[in-house]
Parts: sequence; C-alpha cells; structure tokens
Amino acid sequence: MYQTKLAFSPAQDILPSDDGIPMETQRHKMQMDLLVDSLYPWVTQREGGGYVGGSMFVYFSPNQVRNQDYRGPDVFVVLDVPVRERKSWVVWEEGKGPDMVIELLSESTAEQDKTTKKLICQNQLRVPEYVWYDPFDPEEFAGFGLQKGIYTPLSLDEQGRFISQHLGLALVRWQGQFKGVEAVWLRWSTIDGVLLPTDEEMVRTAQAQAQQEAQRADRLAAELKRLGVDPDKIV
Repeated sequence: MYQTKLAFSPAQDILPSDDGIPMETQRHKMQMDLLVDSLYPWVTQREGGGYVGGSMFVYFSPNQVRNQDYRGPDVFVVLDVPVRERKSWVVWEEGKGPDMVIELLSESTAEQDKTTKKLICQNQLRVPEYVWYDPFDPEEFAGFGLQKGIYTPLSLDEQGRFISQHLGLALVRWQGQFKGVEAVWLRWSTIDGVLLPTDEEMVRTAQAQAQQEAQRADRLAAELKRLGVDPDKIV
C-alpha cells in the first residue's frame, strides 16, 4: 500500500492550479463532491492505490502552459499511482493519465464537453473511458470507450448503468436526497448494485448499528432479570 506524502513535485508548484472560473451551479458542485468523496475511500484503500480529483487541471503537455489552456476535467480517476495530495495532475511526472474522466454538462459547457474536451481525452490524454452527465437532465448520460484510438459509444446495461471495465464499478442514476437536495444523482456502485456510501450515509449506518446493539443488550438484560440473574453482576 502506498504511503501518504505531503511534498509536491516541482511542476505542481510552478504550474497554474486556478483558472478563476467557478463551478456552474450549486448542483454541479454537489454532484462533483458526491462522485469524488464517495469514491475516495475505495480508490485509496485498493491494492495499488489511486487518485480521484475534481475540477483540477490535468497537464498532458507543456504547450498547455504556453497556450494558457488550463481547464481540467470535472472528475477524473487514476488507478495504480501513489496516494498523496496533488495541486494538479502532471502526466509527464506521474507517468500516466486518467483512467476515466467524467464531465458534468451545463448550458455553457455542454458543446465543449462533447467535442473539444472529448477529443483532448481521446487524442492527447488517451483516457480509456469518457463519461458525461447533466445534473439537471438525467437523460443526458453517455459513456465512451477507447477502441483502436477512437472513442466508441458504450451501451448502458439493462439496469441503465454504465459499467466501467477499468474500475470494476458502475455509474448509476439514483433518485434521492444528497445534502438536503432531492434530485437524480450520478453515483458509484459495485457491480452487484451496492452504492458506495457518502460520509453522511456511513454515519447513519454506524448509528443504526449502535442502536441495534444497544437494543439487543437491553433485551438480553431484561431476559436475565426475568430468570433472576442480575446482569450487572455477570463478569
């Protein structure tokens, strides 16, 4: 297992890490957080390590710096790399690019996400899987796989999921509340259909388990008292 490191590489310290362009809407920011935060434990705890980033630059060529081409993917995942903090992703230092890129469509970005960014991921970054999703229009959900250097549309399975062959996970459209907002969210799940939980869901699960344990302890104590045994005196 890779160990966490705090030091940044020289290129990360020098290259711009902020383009001054904010996320489109609160929904877009929340959708990005949902994808990144729920995947982070899975990526960092897997054998071989990994990295998941959101709305940060991916540098594949020094020409990007000269051309001031700084915008990066909304979400990207890289497998089998050291687990550590980054300011940006520098391909020539890391030794590889993302294994998957997810773009969150909006009125102002949809055309670029479906054309320019898709071609960059296909031709320059050679990203194996490219996905787009519109947080306000769940039908705008598509995935592409790199085959012989060209992106080929990938069919959703019978459950309407996109199965990532590289991650061994599924991307599903899930109706529910996240941070108090009811919507159809894009989420990660196992192939067996188990959602990768959010922090809030993990806390609720832990609380429910603790409550069940307390209830079992109360029932056992009541049964012991019925039998004339003082549960407080049992060693």
